[in-house]
Amino acid sequence: MVENVVNLESLVKSMNSQVVNWRRHLHENPELSFQEIKTSKFVYETLESFGNFELSRPTKTSVMARLIGTNPGKVLALRADMDALPIQEETGLPFSSRNSGVMHACGHDGHTAMLLGAAKVLSTLKEHISGEIRFFFQHAEELIPGGAQEMVKAGVTEGVDGVIGLHLASQEPLGHFGIIYGPAMAAADTFDVLIQGKGGHASRPHDTIDPVAIAVQLINGINQFISRKVDSSQRVVLSVTKIQGSDAHNIIPDSVTFGGSIRTFDPEIRKQIPIWIEKYVKGSTEANDCSYQMKYESGYSSVVNEKYITSLVEQTLVEEFGKEQCNSAEPVMGSEDFSAFSNEVPGCFVFLGAGSEDNEENYPHHHPKFMIKEEALELGVIYYVKTALNYLNDYEKVNQ
Repeated sequence: MVENVVNLESLVKSMNSQVVNWRRHLHENPELSFQEIKTSKFVYETLESFGNFELSRPTKTSVMARLIGTNPGKVLALRADMDALPIQEETGLPFSSRNSGVMHACGHDGHTAMLLGAAKVLSTLKEHISGEIRFFFQHAEELIPGGAQEMVKAGVTEGVDGVIGLHLASQEPLGHFGIIYGPAMAAADTFDVLIQGKGGHASRPHDTIDPVAIAVQLINGINQFISRKVDSSQRVVLSVTKIQGSDAHNIIPDSVTFGGSIRTFDPEIRKQIPIWIEKYVKGSTEANDCSYQMKYESGYSSVVNEKYITSLVEQTLVEEFGKEQCNSAEPVMGSEDFSAFSNEVPGCFVFLGAGSEDNEENYPHHHPKFMIKEEALELGVIYYVKTALNYLNDYEKVNQ
């Protein structure tokens, strides 16, 4: 056992100020999806300074580090995302974004800093590690088709036996881990529909084929028929989030577009929904003597936590933090391209509360005032380090 040789708690604590400094540097210098040039350079050079890693760039703006132990064993991957969002920051923090219109408003700066901290700790334990630990510093989680899919295509999961990830949660109590078995995060798809009618003057609607009226009927109908097509025990969310027509009050436009988001867990339901929508749109537009165009884009698939690795994660967290800090969480309707990794190898994705005791400070993710409590960063480092060591060095014992 590594703990018999090294004081891990002391080692992690010695990293705290460095992890916070890394997080603040990243927060000040955010970059958008597929544009993480400086971020990935910073990560690469920081890892290089630790020693003991085999470093590579699977894609232009991602980094992979391999820590190969002295003895053969399993291969576990640890993942963090690095990209920011197109949001103007309003936190007022002394280390606020220096890049106008770009902000780390989802905690990815914290994710990257925690995994760097874990990498530094684990790099000092190379001689005590059996197997291999891979560190995925992933680009472009926020933008479909996502960076994880690109990294998988580049071969990063070849030979990997398991993968773990973590997401900071600004609206959950500080230090509480949310653990989910099975489906954990939803698949997310988008749709856009164009209704082509016949425009005209607002005073003479009888001379037109009004696409606005038809679009309203379709939006109401789509929202209603999903609840009649899908078993109420299934988690499905369909939200129409945009509609565009004329810019004038006295013009009935030739066309209207509307679109939105669909969240599902069941793969079969996911396949059926675009068929149902298009069938409904086609019938309604034919009945109203107009035409349509429909675009349906499949986004990230559902994150599904595998039983064995999730059990090991839960056991590790309970041992480290106590049962009261480890909660059984409900599946989340948000999506995550961690699924690209966990579709390839067994995976577990958990949530770590990073909220303030003052609920008024706990702005949601993707908000211009989003913040996290930096005390959560140490806990994330422990999660990565302890889970990795338990998975690799105690695999046979845990698997009996």
